[in-house]
Amino acid sequence: MDFHMDLLSNLWKLPRGIERSDGVHGTLTWKSKYGSIIATAFDLIATDGMNEEGFAGHILWLAESDYGKPEADATQLSQAVWLQYYLDNFATVAEAVAWTNESQVQIAQLFDPTGHLVPTLHLAINDATGDSAIIEYTDGTPKVYHGREYQVMTNSPTFDKQLELVKEVEGLGGDKPLPGSTLASDRFARASFYVAHQQQPKTQIEAMSAMFSIIRNAAQPFRTPEEGKPDASQTIWQVVLDLTNKRYAFESTTRPNIVWVDFADMSFNEGTKVLKLDLVGRLALEGGLVGNASHHFADIGEFDQQILSTGTAALEFVARKQDEFAAITKAVQALVGKKKQQAA
Repeated sequence: MDFHMDLLSNLWKLPRGIERSDGVHGTLTWKSKYGSIIATAFDLIATDGMNEEGFAGHILWLAESDYGKPEADATQLSQAVWLQYYLDNFATVAEAVAWTNESQVQIAQLFDPTGHLVPTLHLAINDATGDSAIIEYTDGTPKVYHGREYQVMTNSPTFDKQLELVKEVEGLGGDKPLPGSTLASDRFARASFYVAHQQQPKTQIEAMSAMFSIIRNAAQPFRTPEEGKPDASQTIWQVVLDLTNKRYAFESTTRPNIVWVDFADMSFNEGTKVLKLDLVGRLALEGGLVGNASHHFADIGEFDQQILSTGTAALEFVARKQDEFAAITKAVQALVGKKKQQAA
C-alpha cells in the first residue's frame, strides 16, 4: 500500500451475518456469508482482506480508471464496500468473476477526505486454489483478467499494457535488463521476475518470507511525494496472506514489527462482535505488538461503530452529490469573479 500520507490503517474482524447495502442507492443489499479480516483506511474503507474460505482481495491505485456514469437501474457498489462485497459473498475467484461478468457491476467513486484526488482504484482477487483475477474499469465497464498466471498487480499503466511491457524484460521473454526505477511498470517487472524465479517453499515460513522479500524489492522508498501521483508515493504498509493455512500478516513501514492473525484463533460466528486490532496505537518497535496478535482484537463499542458508519455514509453522500457541488462551486466562483470586476 503506497500513499502520500498515513492512512491510519487498522485490522478488523468482521463476523458472518452482517447486513450491508451498496452505499449508492441501497438497491443492492446482502448479509455476509463469510467472516473476514480486513485492513482499512481511516477505519472507513476496506482496502485489503481475506475471508474464512481463503478468498482475498487487494485494492490499489490506477490513475487510468474510468467508472463511467451508471444507468439508474445498474448494479452498483460504492468504492467503500467494493472489496467488502466480494469478501462477504465469494469463496472462490471463479464465483466472483462469474458474478462480475453477469452483473456488470458499476463502481461509484468516493469523496476523498484527505483532500487529494478522487480515488481511482483497481482490484486484485485470489483464492486458496491458486486462482487469481485483476478487475479494472477504463470505459465504465469491468475488464476482468482471470487466470492463475496473473500473479502481480501494481499501478499504471493498465494491466493489458503491463503484460506487454513485461515481455521485454530478460527472463520474462525479452532481452532488456531488469529495471530498477520506482515506476509502477518497473516494479511490476521486478515482482513478476522474482515470483517466476521462486523455488517451491517447503514451509509456511519459507513461503511468507519469500513473498515479503519480493514485496520489499518492489516497494516505494520514502521521499518527497510526487505531486498528483499518489501511486508514486512511499510504501506505508505491506501484507502477506497464506490463503491455504489462513494467516494474515501485516508489516507497517513506520511502526515496525510484523504482526499476524491466525484465523483458527478467531470466531467468525454470526452474532459475535465486530473487533478491531489497534495497529495505530499499539504497533511500536519497543514494547509494542509483535507476532500472533489474534487475541489482541477488542470491541470498540456501539457508539464508536455508529460514528464510523456515519463517516462512511457521509463520504458516500458527498460522492453522490459531486456534480451538484461542482456546479455550486462554479457558480460561486463566477459570482466572486463578477464582484471583483465590479469593485475594480
